[in-house]
Amino acid sequence: MGKGIVQKILEKHIVEGKWEPGKEIAIKIDHTLTQDATGTMAYLQFEAMGATKVKTELSVSYVDHNTVQIGFENADDHKYLQTVAAKYGIIYSRAGNGICHQVNLERFGKPGKTLLGSDSHTPTGGGIGMVAIGAGGLDVAVAMAGGPFYLTCPNVIKVNLHGKLKPWCTAKDVVLKMLETFTTKGNVGCIFEYGGEGVETLSVPERATITNMGAECGVTTSVFPSDETTKTFLKAQDREKDWVELKADSDAEYSKEIDIDLSEIVPLTAYPHSPGNIKTVKELEGMTVDQVCLGSCTNSSYKDLMTVAKILKGKKAHPNVSFVIAPGSKQVLENIARDGGLTDLISAGARIAESACGFCIGNSQSPKTDAVSLRTSNRNFLGRSGTKSAQAYLVSPETAAAAVITGKMIDPRDLEKMGIKYPDVKMPEKFYIDDSMFIYPEDAEKVEIYRGPNIGDPPASLPLPEEISGEITIKVGDKITTDHIIPAGSKMKYRSNVPKYSEFLFEVVDPTFHDRAEKIQQDGKDNIIVGGLSYGQGSSREHAALCPMFLGVKAVIAKSLERIHTANLINFGIIPLTFKNDGDYNKVEQGDNIEIPEIKNVIETGGVIKIKNKTKGVEFEVDYNLSDRQKEIILAGGTLAYMKNKS
Repeated sequence: MGKGIVQKILEKHIVEGKWEPGKEIAIKIDHTLTQDATGTMAYLQFEAMGATKVKTELSVSYVDHNTVQIGFENADDHKYLQTVAAKYGIIYSRAGNGICHQVNLERFGKPGKTLLGSDSHTPTGGGIGMVAIGAGGLDVAVAMAGGPFYLTCPNVIKVNLHGKLKPWCTAKDVVLKMLETFTTKGNVGCIFEYGGEGVETLSVPERATITNMGAECGVTTSVFPSDETTKTFLKAQDREKDWVELKADSDAEYSKEIDIDLSEIVPLTAYPHSPGNIKTVKELEGMTVDQVCLGSCTNSSYKDLMTVAKILKGKKAHPNVSFVIAPGSKQVLENIARDGGLTDLISAGARIAESACGFCIGNSQSPKTDAVSLRTSNRNFLGRSGTKSAQAYLVSPETAAAAVITGKMIDPRDLEKMGIKYPDVKMPEKFYIDDSMFIYPEDAEKVEIYRGPNIGDPPASLPLPEEISGEITIKVGDKITTDHIIPAGSKMKYRSNVPKYSEFLFEVVDPTFHDRAEKIQQDGKDNIIVGGLSYGQGSSREHAALCPMFLGVKAVIAKSLERIHTANLINFGIIPLTFKNDGDYNKVEQGDNIEIPEIKNVIETGGVIKIKNKTKGVEFEVDYNLSDRQKEIILAGGTLAYMKNKS
């Protein structure tokens, strides 16, 4: 039996276990990346391990999230990141150099390598043929220290692409079609592998758009072949030597296969408040648009921005539309400037923002009250834009450009009726390259790590108690994201100050959560969270587990949990539990007093975990899907304690 691309790459990297879908394996990590929102804590944890130097082939620290410096906190953390990178052998990408996924694709991505990143959109690297996985910062710190990364050996879903996209229909529409097909839940433990003759019609940036938003389906990652198109892209980046061919064997077998005809793709949008809410743009035609934001790691490449520039050439932004552009990287900005695109965009009325995450995470360009905001980013969760009442729609750059001109949501194909032809943008044969914004490691002996007053040590967790006894502090519904649990935006500057950041837990859902949880903790009781389906969607930010741990949360009970968040809960000693019977979700309410007797003994010896609702006088069973290694971590109180015990 032949092998697919995913199996070929992973089998070369397995250090524990074997290729057996559904079982835990450990893989060697070749490359890591961090960004400043998650990286600060990751490096604090790396230091806590006592490591003296990174042991990966390549590790890069990017500053792309908290680039708006209001107050000292972000600037202080950036200096910490720069000095810790110099000390431990990490490349540092300065603020302004660009968004980690776009820059990594341009300058460091290598087909066939494994990449672990402290950002959920790390799978962008799959567009260049990497097995690129998003994870919590602690898992990345372990990899940098030379440890393996543990994951469930995946069920690989083959996506056969046929035909060719028609004008005005895009890679963004392809991945929105994938979200319509697979939804945002139920795909944990799977990987999408793309193939078929349609692949060769897609450029590397288009492939990266598709792998980027595979994260919204909840899959571990997505991977494209490495072919002549990949080689051409790397050659344009002066990195042809990094190319290797990667393709599936003709007789490779997969857990599932689907077919997508690219010629049948139409302009799509994800409507509020989930990337899985899909409609055709035609269905929303005529809706007034207040803001258009073009950029993010999903759609900020040279091809994306030059396409919009050519559509808008000689046009002006509608007077009621606030039009913002955030180029994906300094390289993109310089190249569209040299090729005339930047002038056309500015002339059309675009406001040029930093090459950073900015608007995508609500760190800038928040829309007005009740605004309709069209965004080329990957998430439209409630409040993520920074304005809770805003309605964010995810669209392609082409659909965004149509709204800039008309002030309405319109199918971009209708621009042809206005005399606007679809621009045929070719990728440069050679990009203008300037790597001066990378700072390479110095002599470690000469480096003193800078620590501002906002930086604290990672809080310690306690070993699992004999029993858990406490209160259901909050009960939430389905599709609760890490943005619901701990906000990004302006609050993210407290990421290295866990006591302060914890004050904003569940702010979007219930602003009283922190005070209630703190009171329960002070009374000597445990905090327990109850969730619905797909709890912990979205960002990899480990603070969605770290901050609850700090406030004494001992267990999360949900109908189902997402991969990265589950791993983060385990990393910080919070036991992830799922209802054996979904109907038992209705047997508990916020404020109920709960007991989980003999929890430590059950985890140690195996058996059934029973939940006793003392308030309602009912009892029910829950499942726990933990490997032996994960059980040891939970018993120790988290990964740092577990590693300390082993050493």
